[in-house]
Amino acid sequence: MFLNYFTALISSFCIIYFMKFRIFRFTMKYLLSLLLFISFAINSQEAIEASFIEENTLDADIFISTNNFKTTFYILENVLFKHSEETKGIDIGYSNFQLGTITSVNTFNPLKINVFYRDFNTALILDNRLAEIFKIDFNTLSEYKNVSHITTGSDNTLWIFNENNQQLELFDYKTNTTRAQTLPIKHTVLDIKSNYNNCWVLTEKQLFVYDYFGNLLKKVKNNGYEAMNIDNENVILKKGNSLFYLKKNTNTIRPITLPNLLINQFFATNETLYIYNDENLHKYQLKTD
Repeated sequence: MFLNYFTALISSFCIIYFMKFRIFRFTMKYLLSLLLFISFAINSQEAIEASFIEENTLDADIFISTNNFKTTFYILENVLFKHSEETKGIDIGYSNFQLGTITSVNTFNPLKINVFYRDFNTALILDNRLAEIFKIDFNTLSEYKNVSHITTGSDNTLWIFNENNQQLELFDYKTNTTRAQTLPIKHTVLDIKSNYNNCWVLTEKQLFVYDYFGNLLKKVKNNGYEAMNIDNENVILKKGNSLFYLKKNTNTIRPITLPNLLINQFFATNETLYIYNDENLHKYQLKTD
């Protein structure tokens, strides 16, 4: 009798333990699923969605920029071309082979396009018909400047990075004077971009933002980004074959959700993203809200 009672007690204990174990497993499984769902929801919320609009063929070595008026700038065989509807299908071009290979082109101001030839330390200013209107030879200045990067400034100025003093300078090319300069930048400069008010400098360690007077507004750690583009003071960053979004007045960098697409060059304007993959120009609408 005692043996039967003991057996029943053990059986009851095993049943209770088994039920508690199953409840525990169910609870843990539910919590794990809930955590995964929350994590997925947060990540989905943080990502910037890019909605595909269209793609068009483009025969170019380097894609520079485009706009809502269907004007596209690109480089082919070291010639800068402008394609627009006003030219009736005939792309106008600019070349200066004696200055070597084009290093960079900035079309932020379409009436004063700057073209930089680093090998000859020379920049050229072109009008909207790609006619040369000014030439800046940094070798011939009374104060020699060894320039690695340039971008557009306001009026008759260029933002230049002077490797002699490791400083970003706002250079007036009409008077050959420096209107503003920053403190020395210690790290290797990868890219610079600007609008009429600010200049962004991407180095291997930090992203710096400066105002018109050369004052540092903010800096953000560079986690492997190698190039950038500015859209209404929002920053699009490239790392490998991925793009990221840094909204103005924040320090939070968010990934942009894109299909598996080769990104040779990219450009953004008014929350419209253009990606060139060596064959086609892909157009996307960014949803940043």
